[in-house]
Amino acid sequence: MESVQADAYLRRIGAERPALPTVEALRELQLRHLLTVPFENLSIHLGEEIVLEEKQLLDKVVGARRGGFCYELNGAFGALLAELGFEVELLAARVYGEGERLGIPFDHLALRVGTVDGGDWLVDVGFGANSHYPLAFGERGEQMDPAGTFRLVEAGADPAGVRGGAAGSGDLDVLRDGTPQYRLELRPRVLGDCVSGAWWHSTSPVSHFTRSLVCSRVTDDGGRITLSGRKFTVTAPEGTKEGSDLATDEEVLEVYRERFGILLERVPVVGGAGS
Repeated sequence: MESVQADAYLRRIGAERPALPTVEALRELQLRHLLTVPFENLSIHLGEEIVLEEKQLLDKVVGARRGGFCYELNGAFGALLAELGFEVELLAARVYGEGERLGIPFDHLALRVGTVDGGDWLVDVGFGANSHYPLAFGERGEQMDPAGTFRLVEAGADPAGVRGGAAGSGDLDVLRDGTPQYRLELRPRVLGDCVSGAWWHSTSPVSHFTRSLVCSRVTDDGGRITLSGRKFTVTAPEGTKEGSDLATDEEVLEVYRERFGILLERVPVVGGAGS
């Protein structure tokens, strides 16, 4: 990423270029990203190709002012952080699903980010409802965040050390309010490693991304807004939810435009790619 591209990205998220790659700067950048760039899977249902290369990611997130899912958002954000002087590693993860079963390899992508003043941090702007701020990579106790209480624990062990699994593998389980979210591999990856995962999530009939629509972002008060098809939901910071059904295509397009900054020519529908 070139400096001019980084400046455009910073304008996109409403952030200033930090003087140094510090923890405080990282916290501000992650929050600004979550407030402005939505987590969304609309491309799958609009027939748009998902290309995991830096130029295409920047064209989408910065140029077209869109969002994306984990590979796109963390891929683009990682490139920005690297240009700003942070040390960045891409890490693959497998997401916990029903019954605490792990998903496919390269199910998810997160970032390990080093700063000049505070060690390494887990940064993730591509997991829907996740921590608003970076999590200390080396901390094994509770980490408080507006989105909940998080812990990073050795894979295969719950906070009490009794969860079965691959203990001793060196991988980490990321827990939110005591519930495992995903298992993080510590081996550095490149964005191209995630092509198979992105293809599976974009095409498999059992992927939740092909079976549903989502567009979601954090709000200024620490809550969240989500548009799932025609259902618009406002989640307050304390977790209470208010939902409304949108009756017309015009209402749906207006919510995408006014609440998420996304301009669409037509309403995406599940299974409607290319229509």
